Amino acid sequence: MWLDVIALRDFYATSLGYLVRRMIRRKIREFWPNVKGRNMMALGYPTPFLRYYREEAQRLVALMPAEQGALSWSRKIPNIVALTEETQLPLADKSVDFALVVHSLEFTSSPREMIREVWRVLADGGRLILIVPNRMGIWARIEKTPFGHGHPYSLSQLNQFLKENMFIPLHTENALYIPPTQSRMLLSTASAWEKIGHKWFRHLSGVLIIEASKQIYAGNMVEEVAWKQKLRPAKKLALPIKN
Repeated sequence: MWLDVIALRDFYATSLGYLVRRMIRRKIREFWPNVKGRNMMALGYPTPFLRYYREEAQRLVALMPAEQGALSWSRKIPNIVALTEETQLPLADKSVDFALVVHSLEFTSSPREMIREVWRVLADGGRLILIVPNRMGIWARIEKTPFGHGHPYSLSQLNQFLKENMFIPLHTENALYIPPTQSRMLLSTASAWEKIGHKWFRHLSGVLIIEASKQIYAGNMVEEVAWKQKLRPAKKLALPIKN
């Protein structure tokens, strides 16, 4: 079941939400230090993590699933958010170079169909970052944050899921070792928690962050065509072009 977009917005407006935003955004940036001149899409509720890429990407669109709802990014800047079905993305085949999926896989009732849509819109060799709650971590057990809802994953489950859907896992990172609390005193020690957790307790992180590349080989092409034929025709949304 999808979380409502208002609940996601309200969480990221809290002190803990700002901390989560900063820590996960830092990990994403380590994977993708520069996307200048490239096309990028993000699916789920990704706007807290797109700060660096709005100015760099040639074209950038944030797609929010209809069952979750959508909010514009900011009243001060042109909107780049679009409402969509997560299994029928309104983008052309091979139209994006980078895809970020966050607050999405754990909520969808059709994970295979969703990730295959991401595969479809990615260019050959395109990169995907998938962020999900870690089944082993405490965040997946506490419903006070978005990561305590939906279906959490272990690293082995996530790797297997990607391989079964024509992606090659490349790198994995972990984040959020601090307990999910709004205590300002505890939040001030977050950096220490991250350093200790990353060194000694990586399997207990709150989220898993995995980068994968689109895999192309003949054996899956017949299956992919057959799958796409089941979809209803959908209008294609041109990615917004920066002025």
